[in-house]
Formats: sequence, structure tokens, C-alpha cells
Amino acid sequence: MEVTARAPGKIILAGEHAVVHGYTAVASSIDLYTVVSLRLRSDEDTVKLKLNDIGLDFSWSVGRIKEVLSHLGSPFSSTPTSCSLETIKSLATLVDEQSFPETKIGLASGVYAFLWLYTSILGFKPATVTVSSELPVGAGLGSSAAYCVSLSAALLALSDSVKLDVSQKGWSTFKETEAELVNKWAFEGEKIIHGRPSGVDNSVSTFGNVIKFKSGVMTRVDSNMPLKMLITNTKVGRDTKALVANVSARKSRHPDAMCSVLNAIEAISDEWSTIIQSHAVDDLYLSANEEKLGELMEMNQGLLLSIGVSHASIENVLQTSMKYKLASKLTGAGGGGCVLTLLPTHISGEVINKLVEELGSFGFQCFSAGIGGKGVQISFDHSS
Repeated sequence: MEVTARAPGKIILAGEHAVVHGYTAVASSIDLYTVVSLRLRSDEDTVKLKLNDIGLDFSWSVGRIKEVLSHLGSPFSSTPTSCSLETIKSLATLVDEQSFPETKIGLASGVYAFLWLYTSILGFKPATVTVSSELPVGAGLGSSAAYCVSLSAALLALSDSVKLDVSQKGWSTFKETEAELVNKWAFEGEKIIHGRPSGVDNSVSTFGNVIKFKSGVMTRVDSNMPLKMLITNTKVGRDTKALVANVSARKSRHPDAMCSVLNAIEAISDEWSTIIQSHAVDDLYLSANEEKLGELMEMNQGLLLSIGVSHASIENVLQTSMKYKLASKLTGAGGGGCVLTLLPTHISGEVINKLVEELGSFGFQCFSAGIGGKGVQISFDHSS
């Protein structure tokens, strides 16, 4: 039997950078997924990891994993715990034994997370795990969280900690308590990859829809608006830690002005969540709400520009989308990365195609994505 799990990526709709200083942010799932397929093997004595999108394959004998990670003992799938520094060193030993290209060494932490989650949840069983994704890596769309969530979900589906109807066809969702368990394990994987993640990305990927996040507290928001975004990946890398540090330094130099800016960003976040929860009574009402959201995006972008996190590539996207009277804003850390453009329900496919073509001329990559969809899902294939 093969189990397949898929988990969505995420975008920050409003509140990036302000959230670091205790203000509200609004994040949403998007219908672009990372998919993990897991098949337990009785004909081999190895654990294989295939990362399809980056063309990397890894293989370890079960005996070698047991030898290096023997201190883990039996799997403890129902009790998520943090990976110790001692175990990180052991994981490094296993990864160092593989052929890892120097140009992709930054992805090694994702392999650490795989080995930790696998042995912690399933123990030392031979299997083949295949990962594929629609999400670009390092673009601020929650690719690592979607990886950890889908991986945790697939592993837990074959553990004793969750009870799923394996006879059900198609995609199915976890019960609330089981989804919480997936989320906790995914967060442990995120900690291996990022050190001190906020937990927003894995929570959005696990539960889907929209969340508000403030001072470590997450509140789920039920969106009633069928929104669609064009996501433009500028492919410009950025140093998130440096951008966050620069904003903090600006706040220290100009405390009163920055306080006003961050309060304004929080007001935008709050209004976002209010608007998307309202029920559209007709097309005119929906169109009016879309117009309000577009204005909020423009204001938010102006505020983000004022705190120093925009970039020439982002401004290119803004100016291009403005030609088509469409509102855009950066999402995530800024300094490059991705930009959101709101696609109103009345917009024609022809206009979208022209916009995508023009943005492509800059070397940018565009994705059309619905926001606020379902979180992690699971399916079973008995034919394999």
C-alpha cells in the first residue's frame, strides 16, 4: 500500500515585519502543494528519499540508520519532541555519507528533518519516500513547512497514532486532534530547518484557510471570499534575518514614526480579516470588497516601502500590474522574493495572460493561486 499526503503553501496577506514586533499578521493557504508519497518495502532493507524537483536521491540501509540513531529507541509517534543537538550530529553523519552537491548543500537541513521525522514516527522500517512540489524553494511561500507537514502526515498515516479510513477513495482530511499531531511534528521538522520558526507556516499548511497571528497566538479565520492571486516570483534571493534586523534598527532610530507605521499595518491586517469573513450578497458587493482589499494592499505596500523592505524587482512588478489597474504588494520578508497581485473576479483571462507575459519578460515566474483552501490531505493506493 502507498500513502500520499499533500500540504499547501502559504502567503502573508498583511502584516509581515509588523508581526515580528508583536502586531497582527494575516496568512493564508494557497492551492499550490507539496506532495509526499510513502511506500513501505518488504523486498528491500533500505530507506530511500527521492526529491524529484531538485533531482536528488538518497538511500540508507536500515542497519546503518539503526547504528547511528540507536539512541532514539522505539518510535514515539504520539509524542512530538524536539531534536537534540546530539541527534543533529548523528543526522549529519548520515547525510555526509551521501553524495550531496556543493551547490545544493543549503538543502541538507531538509534531509536532516526527513531522517528525524521518519525514525521518530515510524522507527527503522524500509521504505521509499518520494517528494514533489509546485512551490519554489526559498521564495517565502512556505515550501519547507509544506514539506514537513506532508511528510509528517504520510508518516503518521502509517503509524498507530492516527486512525484513518484506508478504504476511502480520493483525498480525505484528518480529524482535528490528528491534524494537531501532524502540526506539532511538522513544527519539529521546521525547527531543524529554520532554528526558531514562528509556527505560522506549518499551521497554515496543516489547517488551511486563513489565520491571524499576534504575539505567538494564532486564530483561525473562516474566509467567505473566493479570492485569487497572481504570485510573481522575482527569483531575487534575500537575507530574511538581515531585513528583519534592518527594520528593528530603523524602529530604534525612529520609535514614534515606526510605531505609527506598524499600527497602520496592524489596522490593515484587522480590516483584511473582517472583509474576507463577510458574506457577499451579490456580485456588486463582492466587487466592492475586492476593491477595498486592493486598496489595503496598496497601502500596505506603501508602508512596507517606508520601512525599507522593498526592492527594484518588486517595484517592477508593482508598476507592471498598475498598468492593468491591479493592486499588488510584496509577501513575506521582501527584498526580492514574491509579490501578490489581486485578480478580481471580473478580470478576463486575456488580461491575465498579457500581465504574465510582460512579467515574464523580466525573467519572473508567475503562478495563479486560489487562497484560503483546505489544509493537509491524505489518500491511499492499494494497487501499489
